Amino acid sequence: MFGRVMGWSGRHGRLMDALRVAPLAVFCLFMAVPYGQNGPFDNGNLYIGVAGYLGLCAVLIVPLLWRRDRPLTVFAILSLACFGQWLAKIDPMPANIAVLVALYSVAFRCRFPWAVAAGAVAEVGVLLVMVHWQAPTFSLFFSGSILVVTVWLTGLYARTRSRYLESLEERAERAERERDQQARMAAAAERTRIARELHDVVAHNVSVMVVQADGAGYAIDSDPDQARQAVHAISKTGREALAEMRRLVGVLREDGSDGTDYTPQPGLAQLEELVRGAGVPARLRIGGPPGELPEGQQLAVYRIVQEALTNALKHGGPGVRALVELRYAGRELVVRVTDDGRGAAAPRSPDGHGLVGMRERVGMYGGEVAAGPRSGGGFEVLARLPVPGTRVA
Repeated sequence: MFGRVMGWSGRHGRLMDALRVAPLAVFCLFMAVPYGQNGPFDNGNLYIGVAGYLGLCAVLIVPLLWRRDRPLTVFAILSLACFGQWLAKIDPMPANIAVLVALYSVAFRCRFPWAVAAGAVAEVGVLLVMVHWQAPTFSLFFSGSILVVTVWLTGLYARTRSRYLESLEERAERAERERDQQARMAAAAERTRIARELHDVVAHNVSVMVVQADGAGYAIDSDPDQARQAVHAISKTGREALAEMRRLVGVLREDGSDGTDYTPQPGLAQLEELVRGAGVPARLRIGGPPGELPEGQQLAVYRIVQEALTNALKHGGPGVRALVELRYAGRELVVRVTDDGRGAAAPRSPDGHGLVGMRERVGMYGGEVAAGPRSGGGFEVLARLPVPGTRVA
């Protein structure tokens, strides 16, 4: 609201200045009648008549329309006009208040040294008025000085408050930009996570499907039942892969539609099913009292096991077998996946992202992971994750 008001005021500055000066102009016009009726005062000062009165009022009031753009120039013109009025010994009039309005503009819009100089000039003007007063007293000079200082301080205060409000608005805009930037960064991080999820899903399920398809091709003539079971396994694995890919890719949609999927993320409860459908003979062994893991950490364990079994399937060679071990040791969960395949002799893909993905997942929870060939043959993936909230006796 404040920003819109300030924006409108900035676009219509001249009109706003005219509206602010209008009450003073109306008051001066109203005082022209008694000025003309009273005639010259018997004090030796110059009487300029109603026409001269209106002309001098115009000289003092009209420049105020430019006080927003040129406050120093306007203040200088009005000060010179008042000084000429004093030299001509013309009685003070209501339009002389314009000098105080110009003083406020200088204090509000100009640098502090210029504001101090304008305040000093205004004080000199008060002193000059007192010189031509019939009975000047210190109380009158003090009252005039109080008025000048009050207007001057009000301009300085308005300047300080205006700068403060501008700083608040700038900080709010900067905070909004930073919030948008953080939202974009979070979205990019989420997309990276989804890409990693897609890699794990596609690599694992496609590897299982390839192995099952090869087995069905070998057994289609000699053992039709085994071939039929392999085809069913391919069909089931393909459906599961499609369902999970739809869930992950659906998160990337930006058309604003409500495509929310309430399918739970896989966790420790689905590990046994994962091991059974791994495409290689594998066993699951769990040791120690189970601790409660957050869903995100359970998903990390699931993907680590999935990636390790996928690597065993792709690089372990024919007849490879795998063992998946989960061991709860105090405040730590140890995940160990080993196979008896070719190990160091197995070819490695230079563009693989599996190990990088495992390290990122474990690193998010302050754990560590190591993967490499075993000395006795085969390959091993070992991950350690802290278990939050575990009570130690």
